Amino acid sequence: MAELQIGDLRRRLRALGALPLHEERVLRRWAMAQPQEGGRRQLQHFLPQALHAALPALVDELAGLARLHSRHDGEDGSARLLVALHDGQQIESVLLPRGGVCVSSQVGCAVGCVFCMTGQGGLVRQLGSAEIVAQVVLARALRPVNKVVFMGMGEPAHNLDAVMEAITLLGTGGGIGHKNLVFSTVGDPRAFARLQALGPGEVRPALALSLHSTIAARRAELLPRAPRLDPDELVRLGEAYARATGYPIQYQWTLIEGVNDGDDEVEGIVRLLAGKYALMNLIPYNTVEGLDFRRPAWERAAAIARTLHRRGILTKLRHSAGQDVDAGCGQLRARAATAPGRRIPIAAAR
Repeated sequence: MAELQIGDLRRRLRALGALPLHEERVLRRWAMAQPQEGGRRQLQHFLPQALHAALPALVDELAGLARLHSRHDGEDGSARLLVALHDGQQIESVLLPRGGVCVSSQVGCAVGCVFCMTGQGGLVRQLGSAEIVAQVVLARALRPVNKVVFMGMGEPAHNLDAVMEAITLLGTGGGIGHKNLVFSTVGDPRAFARLQALGPGEVRPALALSLHSTIAARRAELLPRAPRLDPDELVRLGEAYARATGYPIQYQWTLIEGVNDGDDEVEGIVRLLAGKYALMNLIPYNTVEGLDFRRPAWERAAAIARTLHRRGILTKLRHSAGQDVDAGCGQLRARAATAPGRRIPIAAAR
């Protein structure tokens, strides 16, 4: 079965006789993780007969898009979720403290960040927009969700149509504030063009940019298949979007000992972000077994954050969610793939 898109769902609903108000009700209650039979209206008197008859099977199909395989709770209030898809593939979502959820946009990833477990396996397949929303629905069955960040497995800019379709539903029927929908990317001209073209009446998400180094050659080594945008150009494009939307850009920086935690990078951050409408998120590396990178001492990470603050850069030093359960991005899926008697089917990448 091909990846299910929200547009496909809308067409099926219309073929069953749904008017726009019926269509929006069904999709809204799904995105909000509410039962279709709930509410003040008796559905047999509200929905077209064909749609009402088909609804139980549709509910079952939607529930099968993303099922909880395992849950790994961290001491920080986060929880890593290993999520099973309809075809046997697995992805990861993360319940974040204070009502957030981090969702995946692809099975695997083609960017190949050298410090990321997900990047080691390459891209398996795209997720459909319905599969992306289904992760939010699954999360809402576990706890309230008021923020969705597209920072899980995959590069959202490589699955742009599906990600934007999911964002549109979540920002309308899904009840998520637009600034609480965070599109994360390594920096792709196609993503900037698409986001800048959004009109005032459309859902305009906040933007997070994976920077990781202010030195172009070093960044290219860390993100080998990312578009070759110079860090200066990346910040210029981000700043333009920040001013257009009124949302500060969130710059993501995975701190790796001896790689990008030196004084040269601190000076580079100050040079690039001074006076910009921006927030720097420093995230100490989540150690991955088998990769030759180390998490810096917390004291060093804190010293960098203090220095940036003193130099006028709004900075947050964040705990990497799931560090205490060895659940960095891709680790749960990798462990499941190598567990005795368990094999994740691998489809041809596309």
